Amino acid sequence: MTGNENILSVKNLYKLYGSEKSKTLKLKQSGADKNEIYKKTGVNIALWDVSLDIKRGEIFVIIGLSGSGKSTLVRCFNMLNKPTKGNIYIEGKNINEFSKKELIDYRRNKISMVFQNFGLMSHRNVIENVAYGLEIKGVSREERYKKALEMIEMVGLEGYEKEPITSLSGGMKQRVGIARALASDAEILLMDEPFSALDPLVRKDMQFELLSIQKKLDKTIIFITHDINEAFKLGDKVAIMKDGEVIQVDTPEEMSANPKDDYVTQFIDSADKTQVISAKNVMSTPDSIVRLKDTPAYAMKVMRSNKVSTAYVVKDKMLLQGVITIDDAMRANKEGLTISDVLIKDIETTTPNVLLTDIIPMAAETKYPIGVIEEDGSLKGIVTKADVLSYI
Repeated sequence: MTGNENILSVKNLYKLYGSEKSKTLKLKQSGADKNEIYKKTGVNIALWDVSLDIKRGEIFVIIGLSGSGKSTLVRCFNMLNKPTKGNIYIEGKNINEFSKKELIDYRRNKISMVFQNFGLMSHRNVIENVAYGLEIKGVSREERYKKALEMIEMVGLEGYEKEPITSLSGGMKQRVGIARALASDAEILLMDEPFSALDPLVRKDMQFELLSIQKKLDKTIIFITHDINEAFKLGDKVAIMKDGEVIQVDTPEEMSANPKDDYVTQFIDSADKTQVISAKNVMSTPDSIVRLKDTPAYAMKVMRSNKVSTAYVVKDKMLLQGVITIDDAMRANKEGLTISDVLIKDIETTTPNVLLTDIIPMAAETKYPIGVIEEDGSLKGIVTKADVLSYI
């Protein structure tokens, strides 16, 4: 994620279907819920006083049950749904005030949408579908096909350029939809439950693909889902909606640790915590750390004083080199060897932001606690098998 500026902001947004809006307001202020208001007025509250900020380059996930307003909200972002009241700002500009020409330009160049049912044209092959948005823009055939080929390769469909859409699996069709959205080079991708129709294995694969694409292109992605595990896996920020209102907006970690109310608590109770908690949240400082230049005798002393049988070995700037055991330190001390001579270099490592779900196989097999290192190789902490198992 790059930068902290808001690319899209929503301020006090309402979307009501029905005519008795003033009566609706009074009932809502008196504490009536969505269903009661509909029975008394015929007004359906799709969105009620929604405000949120979406930062450039983040994956912002909106989650809720059926009828919560999440799909209505995302369609307000490209004005497929026009709000009853309130404002939406793209890079500080109010899209409610756009002229017809400005709105067309906004939809073609700033924002693109990926649909649950793929939204592909069956009479066109893969590359023709991917290039379609550029064709609408008037881009030359050579240039749009070049861009389309780049995106086809990025989503893992290289070699399928001429394949008819009808011959593709559901997962492949969704890859085509994503490639088409990416080819338009829009800054914001709207994704309305794009993986919900896919089987679990394909869905997991597509989630990984999306995270990989996001890392390469740094797009702003607004993702709609009803699956809390999917929300927590993908989202930098997650917004939970109920009856047209946003109940809480937070990082998955913060929401899991501090749910705002009972509704949020119940919603996230089913979440797989290993897909929320990362290594940095559970890591601890090793009891024993020695430097590569230290003597085996010193390593023995450190381990004995901390009542452990293994020490982590680092060199300058805390760069992790491996581990040394008490037995190897004793042998080295007796035979006149150095720590380097008996160093165990083949140890498991991970980085601070890796989720526990991705560490489970490693933790099950490793003989030593997993070293948590930064990109430069510096040791930040360790994760034990017990740390991981406590969240399963």
